This record gives sequence, C-alpha cells and structure tokens, in this order.
Amino acid sequence: MAGSGQERARHWQYAELPGVDLLRARFVEKVFVRHTHENFVIAAIADGVEVFHHGGADQYAGPGTLALVNPDTTHTGRAGVPEGWRYGAVYPSPGLMAEIAAETTTIRGTPGFTRPVLDDPYSVSLVHEVLRAAEEGNGLAADTLLRVAVTRLLRLNGGPLPQRAVLTAGSRVAARARAVLEERMAEPPTLERLATGLGTSPFALLRAFRDTYGMPPHTWLTDARVRRARRLLDTGSAPAEAAVAVGFTDQPHLNRHFTRIVGVPPGAYQRERKNVQDAEREPYLLSGVWQNRQLTQRHTGKKTAENPTPSSSGTPWESGSPSDCPVSPSG
Repeated sequence: MAGSGQERARHWQYAELPGVDLLRARFVEKVFVRHTHENFVIAAIADGVEVFHHGGADQYAGPGTLALVNPDTTHTGRAGVPEGWRYGAVYPSPGLMAEIAAETTTIRGTPGFTRPVLDDPYSVSLVHEVLRAAEEGNGLAADTLLRVAVTRLLRLNGGPLPQRAVLTAGSRVAARARAVLEERMAEPPTLERLATGLGTSPFALLRAFRDTYGMPPHTWLTDARVRRARRLLDTGSAPAEAAVAVGFTDQPHLNRHFTRIVGVPPGAYQRERKNVQDAEREPYLLSGVWQNRQLTQRHTGKKTAENPTPSSSGTPWESGSPSDCPVSPSG
C-alpha cells in the first residue's frame, strides 16, 4: 500500500471484476478536494469517521456505515476525528449497477442511491469481503459478493436517478464552457476570454458553472485533467508524459492533484494497473484444493439472506467473512 506513517492506501483493479476500481485506505490528515467520479462510490467505514461535503451539507460516516455517492456528483472528504478513518471502497460502473438493478430489484430507469450515508454494518462487511476476495484471487467470491452487496444497498437505499432538469440559459452556457475546456484542456483560456467567447460576463459564467457542476471552472478543469491522466496511465503513458498531455506543468504538479483526488500518487496507481494487465495476459491457475477450501469456509455458516437486516457486530479488514448470501429478485 502506498503511503507512510499513519496513512496508507492501495487503489487497484482486479481482472475478474472488469471496470470496478477497488480501494483500501487509512487516512488521518488526508483531505480530498471537490471532485467527481465516473463510477459509483461505495465506501465502507471500518474505523474512525469520514466527513464529506455532499448535497450542500457535511455528511458524517462512522464505523458500520457507508458513504454512497452517485456518478458525476461533487463531493469532498476528510477526517472527522483526530485518528482519521479507515475504509474499503468499491467503485462499480453505471452499466454494472444498472445490470444488477434490473435483475434483482424493482427499480426502473437508471439506478442510484437516495441518501449519501447508510448505517448498515452487514453491507460494510460485504464490501470488505469483496476486497479480501480480490486480494486472494478468488474471482467467484469477489463477483458474487459484489453483486450481493450492490443488490442489498439498492434495496435499502436505492431508487431511480433524478432526471436532469430542463436546461436553462445559464446551464446551456455552462455546458458550452465545459466543452471548450475539454477541447482545450492543455491550454485553457482565462475566465474572461472564455466568457467573452460565449457572449457572457465572467461572473455570470462563474455563477452558471457553479450552479450546474457544483464547482468553479478551474476546479472542474483540475478534476477533468486527473480523470484524463488516469486514462493515459491506464494505457501505459508515463506519469511525466500524462502530466504534460493534460495540461499540468510537470509531474510533481500532477502528483499533487492526482493524490488529492484519487488518494494515491500516479506512479503507485499505474503499478497496480500494470499488475492487472499482466494478470490478464497470463493464464489464471488456482489450486482446486485451495479454492474448495476457501469456498467451504465462506459457505458453511448460518444462512443469513432470509433476514433482511442480519446482525453483524464486526467489520472485517484482514479476516472474517459473511455467511452465504443467495440473492433473489424479490424480498
């Protein structure tokens, strides 16, 4: 895990969970600036308290709760207690969430979370077990547990994502400004030049952009640059090359903003991605004895899926596993 002292983090992918980002972390002084994610955020708090600004207010997530953020939703993150917070997170894609919702829930349309914090220790344990299974190379368990966790969360705290409001004049200007910034990411115009080119004033554009995207244009641009840098790193670009390509002055500039948004430096991020790519190229061999032993351990406990709110007093980090959790479309 990247980090030193009290703080550490690992941000990675597992080949058997394509398109799903995974994270284990402990942060004390870490502050996540305003940013968004293309995927859903399902963060299971093991210890401590995380505070994140979401929906116009500070939200508090402590042990046994989950911080839940829909795609393209502006939020922050910081410690809510001196000892910080320790958590595990999965970031499933909108496509995977929609697939699971269609099969196992009654939600129609694009699914999403209705509340940003959910108190449910059992779901917390499921998220940590997904991460543990991925670390152990148990693809069957990782995929199963992820789908069980998502189904449970959508049943407890899910609904159709709100339809976007009809575009106003201000939001249309903001959308045009965003398109310009995306096209000219490496050499963006000043606020004044951007506004003039769109036929408006700087402060009118600033207000419209904040109202539409939850952050001013320069903050949005930094977030967008980090997103694009991630894609470049995923395809093999060196961090220094990615930094220049997206408009950062140099690699340290990228490092600073990347770490403040993703949680790990770009070098550590890319090393984990390379490990996944290497694993996909190599034949996946797993001892049948080992696999059977792992599955037996995971599926010999008391059945708990029949109880919609099973007891879960512990939150596994290094050990522990939930009981067998069959899923049915009803219930």
